[in-house]
Amino acid sequence: MSDGTPADLFFDAAIGLLQRVREEEAEAIAAAGTLLADTVAAGGRLFAFGAGHSSLAAQDVVYRAGGLALMNLLAVPGVVGVDVTPATLGSALERVDGLASAVLDSSPLRAGDALVIISLSGRNALPVEMALSARTLGVRVIGVTSVAYATQTESRHSSGTFLKDHCDIVLDSKIAVGDAELTLDTIPAPFAPASTVVTAALMQAVVATAAATLADRGIEPPLLRSGNVDGGHDWNARVMTEYADRIFYRH
Repeated sequence: MSDGTPADLFFDAAIGLLQRVREEEAEAIAAAGTLLADTVAAGGRLFAFGAGHSSLAAQDVVYRAGGLALMNLLAVPGVVGVDVTPATLGSALERVDGLASAVLDSSPLRAGDALVIISLSGRNALPVEMALSARTLGVRVIGVTSVAYATQTESRHSSGTFLKDHCDIVLDSKIAVGDAELTLDTIPAPFAPASTVVTAALMQAVVATAAATLADRGIEPPLLRSGNVDGGHDWNARVMTEYADRIFYRH
């Protein structure tokens, strides 16, 4: 690590990654936003899924002020964040064959819906199987992953494939294998992961694109307002009533 404080260097690394995805993934971001807008306009529903820390970026676009009210979290018990004890169980569950199919069978997902699957490595059984099974149902799949893992690691799914191989659109987060941006001679392991920063930004860029695309078509995007501003609750009540059959986090 060269000149600058660790904080400065982390910000530099994160900003550099954000600049890369802004430039290199612009076409994919536009396509993903358009897919979400198409789904909303056609009466479909929106879902987001992520396991472990990848779930943070999925949760960031669900029931969010300034976000689409129709984005629902597809939750898999035991793998949403680090709320399971021991936390290592969540990692183990990501490798269980059949779990994704069982979750989809009991979920409201149906043909014509869109599902965003977030998985940094894209190598575990859960995200790969989820993408495969969702597309079999007629669901359009957007994958948010680091494509580098597909060339530098081996798949843990029986097919030998990665999440990126089973998506309609892939957003590459550009995160290096290992997800740590900094090194110091005095510290034996790399540190300071940036995947959450970059992946959350990718998700918000896609949602922003979807909202603007709907507006361009003369459709009011079903956005939520903050409940902490005057009139926010009344606004949200109207949106949630209008789209009640496509919002599942209220039931």
